[in-house]
Amino acid sequence: MTSPDDQSRADAPARRKGRFATLRASFLTGLVVVTPIGVTAWLIWTVAGWVDGWVLPMVPHELRPEHYIGVNLRGIGVVIFLVFTLVVGWLAKGIFGRALIRIGESIVDRMPIVRSVYSGIKQIAETVFSQGEEKFDRACLIDYPRQGIKAVAFVSSTAKGEVARRAEVADDPLISVFLPTTPNPTSGFLLFVPKSEVTYLDMSVEDAAKLIISAGLVYPPERGTVTGK
Repeated sequence: MTSPDDQSRADAPARRKGRFATLRASFLTGLVVVTPIGVTAWLIWTVAGWVDGWVLPMVPHELRPEHYIGVNLRGIGVVIFLVFTLVVGWLAKGIFGRALIRIGESIVDRMPIVRSVYSGIKQIAETVFSQGEEKFDRACLIDYPRQGIKAVAFVSSTAKGEVARRAEVADDPLISVFLPTTPNPTSGFLLFVPKSEVTYLDMSVEDAAKLIISAGLVYPPERGTVTGK
């Protein structure tokens, strides 16, 4: 038969374990709340500093805000870059701007190495930032690296030119897809997959990117059934 003292000594470790479990749960909950906020703030701070370091050296010292207020405001370079880009875009839409661009491109076309670099970057920029052309606007599943193993990819467009002409099956056009790597989705592979083997997903491109970056740990909420086309 156990005495009251024995029972109290047996309950003490259980109470200590209960307090530790509560503290541990609170700490993990705090991490879940603090980590996204901290990482987001750090990324914004870092990117703003990087843009400032790239833009501000090209701005005369007399035109910088710290010349008047004595404080280096982080993010001023971002504001200057945005304003400069808006002004350039507005000018490029006019007749004078288009003529100036044509003159500049004609000069670049006479430079062998610069011409190749400029044309490649221009094509990429026009594809990524174009408002009318088809781009990465859908996520899909494809068989990679072999049949039966599925991988998440982004639909680019329907294959064109020589790639499309040399497709083995005429009634099953090739779809160009970008297969990103984990956890860095900016690198990956360009694949040409028959349209019949592409399974379109209902999840958005942003949700698919989160799934890839998290290595399968973050799944988007269900929006519907997976459909194939």
